[in-house]
Amino acid sequence: MAEVARPPRTARQRWAAPGSRHDRLIATLGFGLPAAIGVLTAFLVLAPLTSTGDVSFVLDKNKVEVAKERLKLQAATYRGQDDKGQPFAINVASGVQKSSAVPVVQINKMAADIQLDDGPAQLHADKGAYDLDTEKLQVIGPVAFRAADGYRIDTQDAVVDLKQKTMDSGGKGVTGVLPQGNFSANKLHANLEGRTVKLDGNARLRIVPRGAK
Repeated sequence: MAEVARPPRTARQRWAAPGSRHDRLIATLGFGLPAAIGVLTAFLVLAPLTSTGDVSFVLDKNKVEVAKERLKLQAATYRGQDDKGQPFAINVASGVQKSSAVPVVQINKMAADIQLDDGPAQLHADKGAYDLDTEKLQVIGPVAFRAADGYRIDTQDAVVDLKQKTMDSGGKGVTGVLPQGNFSANKLHANLEGRTVKLDGNARLRIVPRGAK
């Protein structure tokens, strides 16, 4: 029996025939697409770790170590202004603020620079507590105040108001020098700007006439 003649293939049939260019393309995509998906997945997983922008993450508060101090500084400087707008600065060797609920910094080795009407002055102390809100300094132990004109006060456990520029001693004795002479007492209230001193308890004043202005 004679073989039935096959109709000629169309262009689409020749393009999809085994071994054709289309057949080789499908075989390549069958291998390449899964590999490309794997590479894309790895990129999406690792991209946040290599990004230079912000990265969000969640911490378990039960597994995170909590710092004992809120703020601990070395060689710090605290700056402010008094009621007249004059600047003052407190330089400390170290300071620790234990809690944000209590705005008090425990300081060691302090030197406060205060600008007065007739020149700069300094206040030195070994330890103290500085209230960031009221700008008052509670000095623990010896405190020494020195002004440019020789005016000075030495006492212990004093409270210094840096905005009002006043100092109140803690009742453990005070000595000092004024333009009028030397003084001593159990405690005092001093206006550092106005150079006035109010003595309380066993007050003694040695007047030097030539030293008065």
